[in-house]
Amino acid sequence: MNILHIPRHVGMFLVCIYQKTLSPDHGPLKKFFPHGYCRFNPTCSQYGYESIKKHGLLKGSIKTLYRILRCNPWNKGGNDPA
Repeated sequence: MNILHIPRHVGMFLVCIYQKTLSPDHGPLKKFFPHGYCRFNPTCSQYGYESIKKHGLLKGSIKTLYRILRCNPWNKGGNDPA
């Protein structure tokens, strides 16, 4: 592992922690939302994980923030790969 990839892996680790604890689509809260909660495919947290993995921590986090801001009742959602 390159030392420059450490921030990327830390960001990906934090997304995994979120998915396993608080996410209504991936974690224990999934039992309350059996048909899913996120209107996008992949889910916003999975998009964040993939985006950070592909683009690095800074650019991936910005893309993820933009995706989260688009997740609202006025957006239809749909397929939006990282």
